[in-house]
Amino acid sequence: MDSHQFLRTAVVFLLATVIAVPLTKRFRLGAVLGYLLAGIVIGPAELGLIANPAGVASISEFGVVLMLFVIGLELSPQRLWVMRRPVFGTGLLQVLVCSSVFGVAAYTWFGLTPGAAAIVGGSLALSSTAFGLQILAERKEAGTSYGRQSFAILLFQDLAAIPLIAAVPLLASTSTKHGIDPYAVLRTVGVIVAVIVGGRYLLRPIFRFVARADSVEVSTATALLVVMGISLVMEEAGVSVTLGAFLAGVLLADSEYRHELESNIEPFKGLLLGLFFISVGMSMQIHLLLQSPWLVLGLTLGLLLVKGALLWPLGFTIGGLQRGDAVRLAVLLACGGEFAFVLLRQAAQSSLIDEQLSGLLVLAITLSMGLTPLLVALTGKLLGARKKASTRPFDTIDVNAPRVIVAGYGRMGQIVARVLRARNIPFVALDHSIEQLDLIDRFGNRTGIFYGDPERPEMLRAAQTDKAEVFVLASDDPESSLRIARVVRRQYPHLKIVARARNRQHVWRLMDLGIEEPVRETLYSSLKMTRRTLEALGLSSEQAIAEVERFRRQDAELMKIQYQVYDDDAKLVQTTREALADLDKLFEADAEIKAPPSRGPDADTPLIGDR
Repeated sequence: MDSHQFLRTAVVFLLATVIAVPLTKRFRLGAVLGYLLAGIVIGPAELGLIANPAGVASISEFGVVLMLFVIGLELSPQRLWVMRRPVFGTGLLQVLVCSSVFGVAAYTWFGLTPGAAAIVGGSLALSSTAFGLQILAERKEAGTSYGRQSFAILLFQDLAAIPLIAAVPLLASTSTKHGIDPYAVLRTVGVIVAVIVGGRYLLRPIFRFVARADSVEVSTATALLVVMGISLVMEEAGVSVTLGAFLAGVLLADSEYRHELESNIEPFKGLLLGLFFISVGMSMQIHLLLQSPWLVLGLTLGLLLVKGALLWPLGFTIGGLQRGDAVRLAVLLACGGEFAFVLLRQAAQSSLIDEQLSGLLVLAITLSMGLTPLLVALTGKLLGARKKASTRPFDTIDVNAPRVIVAGYGRMGQIVARVLRARNIPFVALDHSIEQLDLIDRFGNRTGIFYGDPERPEMLRAAQTDKAEVFVLASDDPESSLRIARVVRRQYPHLKIVARARNRQHVWRLMDLGIEEPVRETLYSSLKMTRRTLEALGLSSEQAIAEVERFRRQDAELMKIQYQVYDDDAKLVQTTREALADLDKLFEADAEIKAPPSRGPDADTPLIGDR
């Protein structure tokens, strides 16, 4: 490809992206569908603006490699063990049941071999992680019971895609030799073991050496080198390159470089994934839709109905959801997913399935993904409408190098801001509650306080967060605070985060993001009430303080222990009982003490718009 052709191709891609993606996101259809539509329009089926779709596809598949690396980074083995019940319970059953049903249908109706039917069934069992998480975030339902169950199922589906992708070349080699190729199996296992062992003992020292250079560019280059190097080793050994990228991510998931790697890789992953979906759109056989419209629509509706019918009882029985939430789960995850494109393309290239069947299934999956946002919105209206967000524009932030950013100006954010103002420490406070800020306009000092959503990266940039030293996460919404924490961790890793936590589960989820010792909003006030209760019962002030401090230390230790098992209800109950028994022994060991006169309570300063 000469320079003129390269520039022409780049301009076509960028123009198609900036037109199609904003349109689909405006109608809440998701960026993935926008990329697919852009690929269809510029591809050979419509305008034919790209001369070499095959060359673009080979480059774009590196986006899938980076996506698998990031997925591996998010799958700490310890974290997976903690989440084993929802992930390996509901998630495993969903993949097994759906892939079995679709596999039997493919074997019976389309006459595929058992291996090809297994790949087709597995690909159709997978849902769109990009669509699912985006819809949950837009509807602010990620923290609901069905949102957490959906995340667990999508997490297992991402895991299940790895062996499916790795199995395609193995099944292709066995299908040509009419039997299992022991050499291919041993070679695959040997390469995987070598990558795991080598990566375990080499990757961390490499990143530790690179970190001493204190250069973002070198760190990014090292991350790309690791991904591409392991993928190359896998390809040379005849194993899936995506499996190598996934293993590299898993090996670094527990390292101290995880968040930095994720933030460095994210821009490349987003661009190359967009390129991948555009290449999928360019390769879509639109003429099949025109030739057999009823067959394509039948496959689409069959996928949605059968998968939804299988998901609903799993969510209701195994997942323990209410009937309405089980319906939401089924509608959200009934569509096909992005990994199906990868699997079907590899299966067609390996001659496991013919090109026409692959084209029909890709069309059906794309249509199912396009229908999902509409079906989710319709289901939401039928099961219960949600409040509309305000249309008031955000404030224009005009500040000079704040040292502190305060996200949320409720009860806790106000106290922090008052002390900072009294100490003449420059800060910016962001709050997305119009009622809260209107109340401050009437009764308080609005200097440094702005109406804006701290979840949005552009608001953080406008607040000059990169120049701040401390980020105070004082939002009263746990899910919102977690989203803000992820954005800040990814874009401003140098910031010290002081985070407010609603409860113990919120504390543990903040700790997952690397935030040390989140501040529980009711802990210290509860301890103060306990101390005063003990004093009112006759204990001296020193004795009451000692009792409360003993409990605080024991509770802090319990918090760390339960963090390791917080998704396991049985272990949580067990550790709580053990902690109560230990605390009883501590108190029983104390000598009896005499009670002095009680003291009167002091008053707290009222806050504006207490919430």
